[in-house]
Amino acid sequence: MEKATDSASIAPVVRSHKRINFRATLCMPFTVFMVLFVIFPLFLILFYAFTDGETGALTFKNWAIAFTTEGNLQTIGRTFLISFLTTLFCLLIAYPVAYLLANSKYNKNKLLVYIFLLPMWINFVIRTIGVKSLLNGLTNAIFGYDITAEHPVASIVIGMVYDYLPFAILPLYNQMIKMDKNQIEASADLGANPAQVFFKTIIPMTVPGIVSACMMTFMPTMSSYVIANKMSENNTKIIGNIIQTQFITNTAANSNNVGSVLSLLMLMIIGISLIVEKTFKKDEPRKGDLW
Repeated sequence: MEKATDSASIAPVVRSHKRINFRATLCMPFTVFMVLFVIFPLFLILFYAFTDGETGALTFKNWAIAFTTEGNLQTIGRTFLISFLTTLFCLLIAYPVAYLLANSKYNKNKLLVYIFLLPMWINFVIRTIGVKSLLNGLTNAIFGYDITAEHPVASIVIGMVYDYLPFAILPLYNQMIKMDKNQIEASADLGANPAQVFFKTIIPMTVPGIVSACMMTFMPTMSSYVIANKMSENNTKIIGNIIQTQFITNTAANSNNVGSVLSLLMLMIIGISLIVEKTFKKDEPRKGDLW
């Protein structure tokens, strides 16, 4: 009788172990994918960034070449300028739009949300070509020249703002629908004017959304060289263009190594941005009243 009881108590344990092992095997395809297409490429980037292209010896010469080559620092600075302006304009446009979309007084049936997010479902290259044709048509009709040829940096910023604006609206909208309306009404009842309510109550509650919107626009624009090429007639380069040149066009022995340095620089910028975003999201409220 005791043996039967012992075997009965052991059976569920054995079955649970089998179930856990079975579930673990479901992760194998994802693990293989991560190893082949994420971890291994990152290892190659680190290896090439710190090794010599001819001998394979450990060296920091690639970093010196990347940051002393004529035009590289100017291109990096231009990339930061374009990314900063794109992020700034996206935030200035997306914040009031998201505020209206999250306010049930102005958006009754949520249809406007889908209208603003609809461009995200269209390929960004098609959207870029469309906005380029529209801008050139307008500037030709008004000023007699193509803005993409005469003012490439301005046209790049316009194209990137158009492409990445929905990515700024979405996190702001998600944050604003979680705002506590009672706090806004209380601040107004206590004598705060509309400007004080906005700057001292609404903005502090939407800081996580602001940070997410900035990261969702700043990080992609740092490497989105396709939009830069289309909107500037291939006359203005950003970091992505240099990386492409080093890996594809340049035939020097250390071209892959210098390209890996610039790729690693991009990864470092993205990593710092994610750390900043995580820092600001620590105090994000977990729940709140729906607007």
